Amino acid sequence: MAVPNYTYLKLKMPGPRGVITVGTSFYRAYECEVESYELALATLASEELVAIEKDIAEGAPNTKRVARSIEPMENVKEVLIDPNNSIDKTVRIGTTLSPK
Repeated sequence: MAVPNYTYLKLKMPGPRGVITVGTSFYRAYECEVESYELALATLASEELVAIEKDIAEGAPNTKRVARSIEPMENVKEVLIDPNNSIDKTVRIGTTLSPK
């Protein structure tokens, strides 16, 4: 049966000898609001952190997987970088690329 009045920051409720009025200051109400805001941010951040950790754990590479050597791809040809120079400086170009 309590009646809050947010304008005056008062809470009134019936008591054994009349109305009980509980009040506070605007500064204390502001402190409580800031505290609630910071608590909500911390809770939200911790929930996001758990979700991020879960996503990272699912997408992490398998450390037990054996690394294989790099093998040349099919449809690749080697081209000299400088045709006038006979030093073995080549580049591999895919033959299935479009002319553009």
